[in-house]
Amino acid sequence: MNYLSGTNIEIVHSSLHVGYIQCALFDFDGTLSLIRAGWQDVMIPMMVEILKDTPKGRHESQEEIEMVVRDFVALLTGEQTIYQMIRLIEEVKRRGGKPLESVEYKKMYHKRIWENIKGRLKALQTGQVDPDELMVPGARGMLGALHDQGVPCYLASGTDEVYVLGEARSLQIDQYFSGIYGALDNWKLFSKRMVIKRIIKEHHLQGEEFVSFGDGFVEIKETKTVGGIAIGVASNEITREGKNKWKRERLIEAGADIIIPDFRGYIQLMRFLVESKNNK
Repeated sequence: MNYLSGTNIEIVHSSLHVGYIQCALFDFDGTLSLIRAGWQDVMIPMMVEILKDTPKGRHESQEEIEMVVRDFVALLTGEQTIYQMIRLIEEVKRRGGKPLESVEYKKMYHKRIWENIKGRLKALQTGQVDPDELMVPGARGMLGALHDQGVPCYLASGTDEVYVLGEARSLQIDQYFSGIYGALDNWKLFSKRMVIKRIIKEHHLQGEEFVSFGDGFVEIKETKTVGGIAIGVASNEITREGKNKWKRERLIEAGADIIIPDFRGYIQLMRFLVESKNNK
């Protein structure tokens, strides 16, 4: 493994052309925000319950069904929530069941996740908890450093846009972004691929001038498609310490150039990404 000197910033691809960053894109949940930490532990059991209730499901073990669900939820992490619900419909049909509409499953999930996060949001909004305690460590410092360097930042999330806007405001980070994008009711009008292409076009960027930060498969893969620099955030959302090994493996599989557990080393990372050209 190759690390930036004195840091836990892992350089996966040493042939990177760094020092030319002009724009940055961030995922939200798990990359910056921890408001929805543990969302998989809400979505996966819900889906397992639904699949166990299908005719074929009664003949499969819970462990087998859970393995199937975990795999496709992980693969679609970073996409709009509706895509995971569309995949759930496919799995229900495979087992001989009669699925609900995808939007109904999404409403069911939103109702359950709200029970998990409403206390966190209330604590934020009433000042009972410091916003940084519900963020990946160092995230505010990273955003501030990019802002100070004049690098426009954008936010794109698979969570519904109305929630992303509200939660970014609650964390007091919305001012750092030139644009905030999230899932829409008409899900065909939004994707991270669309956002990335728009940023590239509007800022007239070459690949190495664009960097993304994310803990999901989708944003990493799409960044590499346009030749950008993809930084995988292998955050431990529960303890806020150390590197999530499972995330790390998935992010490297997706094509991540750099792996970080959080943003505590943002000063060194900024020097590497933005200031390196001054030292060449």
